[in-house]
Amino acid sequence: MKLHIASALTAAVLCALGACAHAQDREVNADRARANFARPVVLAADDVRAFAPPPAGFADAHAGIAQGKVEPFTYDSAVTGKRRTAMVWLPAGFDKNRRYPVLYLLHGIGGNQDEWRGYVRANEVLDNLLAAGKIVPMIVVMPNGRALPDDRSPPPDKVFTQENAAGFARFEHDLLDSLIPAVDAAYPTQADRTHRAIGGLSMGGGQALNFGLGHPDTFAWVAGFSPAPNTEDPAKLAGEAAQAKDKLKLLYLSCGNRDGLINVAQGVHRQLRARGVAHVWNVDGFSHDRDSWAENLYHYAQLLFR
Repeated sequence: MKLHIASALTAAVLCALGACAHAQDREVNADRARANFARPVVLAADDVRAFAPPPAGFADAHAGIAQGKVEPFTYDSAVTGKRRTAMVWLPAGFDKNRRYPVLYLLHGIGGNQDEWRGYVRANEVLDNLLAAGKIVPMIVVMPNGRALPDDRSPPPDKVFTQENAAGFARFEHDLLDSLIPAVDAAYPTQADRTHRAIGGLSMGGGQALNFGLGHPDTFAWVAGFSPAPNTEDPAKLAGEAAQAKDKLKLLYLSCGNRDGLINVAQGVHRQLRARGVAHVWNVDGFSHDRDSWAENLYHYAQLLFR
């Protein structure tokens, strides 16, 4: 558990580096990350909570609650040329003879496939929601969003490199061309866009918005939690969302009101609003941390596949 926490805490600092597909020639360094987090938070009138906070203990394990199964899933990557590993949550009562929708959850730049379950405690959030009858039973895939031959979380002195940054952009093709087909072949999924969702935190939030809005024929449900500066230009994303709004079932955007990176999410929200694209905009009371991400998973999961 300590390893997962350290990884995610590192992500909270490192994800601000701004490395992304559309700006890979941008200088990547720790000073840029610190400057991004030091931005003053300026809130508008609509930068408020869309939901009441979850009940106490919503992300804790509880006695008597049926637990889903978390298992490793390996697949061949055409991008890295290697065998890669994702973690998969199967809901309590999983029945291989029943078909399930699928949610893909992407981690931050300092994390890996264990960040959602180890730091955010996604499996506890989902177990509790399912036991309460508040979510549709689903399969949740938590991949490694760093598509490099060596996809381990790098040491601090190797994070601010173009190679590490490029791995997150390269994951787009790994996800679309290798991981999703492998999951659909191995599990009883409902393998169509209306039953496939994507979401992510921090760097993964930027990936989820970029990939989800860029591929509306693959994902009908898209969420970015505290998206980092790897997020595409807000006008571009809003334009893609406007073109795909008849295909999108849900576009969910969130950030904490003490998060120095809120300007990224605010920019996307304001462009979506200007173009008349329906979306959820949830500004909670947290910083760039697991409390925000766990809460938003709690809310997002309840809206999916309805």
